[in-house]
Amino acid sequence: MSRRKTMRPARGSGAARRRRAVRRHGLAAVLLTLTLAAPTHAAEPLYNELARAVVGAGQGVYVVAEDGTVLAAEAAARAVHPASVTKIATTLALLERLGPDHRFTTRVLAGGDTDGATLRGDLVVAAGGDPFFVDEGAAAILRRLHMLGLRQVTGRLIVRGMLLFDWQRDPEGRGLARALAGAIPSWPTAPDWPPLGAAALTFGGAAAPRPGSTPTPLVEYRSPPLLAIVKALNGYSNNVFHLAADAIGGAAAVEAAARAAVSPELRGEIVIANAAGAGTVNRISPRAAVALLEALQRRLAGFDRDLTAVLPVSGIDPGTLRERLLTPPAGRGLVVGKTGTYGSQGASGLAGALRTARYGVVSFAILNRGLPVPEARRRQDALVTGLAAALGAEPWPYAAPAAPAFDQAELR
Repeated sequence: MSRRKTMRPARGSGAARRRRAVRRHGLAAVLLTLTLAAPTHAAEPLYNELARAVVGAGQGVYVVAEDGTVLAAEAAARAVHPASVTKIATTLALLERLGPDHRFTTRVLAGGDTDGATLRGDLVVAAGGDPFFVDEGAAAILRRLHMLGLRQVTGRLIVRGMLLFDWQRDPEGRGLARALAGAIPSWPTAPDWPPLGAAALTFGGAAAPRPGSTPTPLVEYRSPPLLAIVKALNGYSNNVFHLAADAIGGAAAVEAAARAAVSPELRGEIVIANAAGAGTVNRISPRAAVALLEALQRRLAGFDRDLTAVLPVSGIDPGTLRERLLTPPAGRGLVVGKTGTYGSQGASGLAGALRTARYGVVSFAILNRGLPVPEARRRQDALVTGLAAALGAEPWPYAAPAAPAFDQAELR
């Protein structure tokens, strides 16, 4: 990682005037004085006073321009609980290890002979740890089994491998079995779909396959591509990320990948024990969070994509950023980023990027600690809005996907 350049404001009366302007007139005044007073020499980045005035002294802020110019750095090296900002690191690690087109596979097999509409044996599910396998996937499988003529299973549903269903572990397949037996509230009503009652399976729970018999493949369900999965999961900040990381070695592998992605001096500022950002152990500094965001940008550029492919865009994508950062001069599409909230740990964060006329893509991380969540979010949004106004930010050229990620799954 190259050494960062720092824009520094003038000492003396100019800085004092800006501090007085903040106290007297608020955010608009400090933006005006910063714009009029070009930095020449001194101790700190151009927008540090704005960060302290809006977010608070001692609260973590790091803002850097595309060319490496540091625009704000307040408590930037202090590692704090990042909450779900952790998911930036997990997204990076998953893409590095699996690739953007990776699909998780769930195979359904007949563990016995089929006699008309009846499977005399167990229904076997060979699971591949798909973190996006939910009711929609179960519905697709059930419809295909119905098309194959299957109506009854004399045995049970047996799971092999790691099965995740409806965002949690389902090691014995109880949740999936209930879904296949008709407990799918979002069952489609399209003309080519049978009624749920007609498609639902009945399980007898008694029969077992003959000794030495080999299960016969029935259906193979392939998840949406990884890129679509992490985009959807990041939007709602779904904590199934922690379970998804098991596909690459768990939280330890995420931490190793994150540390490898940043410069040596930042590696000690990254501690990841939970790949979704839960628990009490995780720690990331604001400057390390920005370095991870930049590493993710570089990785995506290799796929001819940008951050909008994996992180939510404010005011457009559903989820945690849908109703944030809409106050002028901000607006729909201004920020692509990741929120983080963990009230019991006093943690609230926002890390993301702005497209600006003055500094190119500006990456930032605001990691608050010890503040009520609503107040922390208010300060985060105020700083980003202020920076957007000062730097001439423009909306990202982005349109939300026309169809949900579930529609990209495949059946074979």
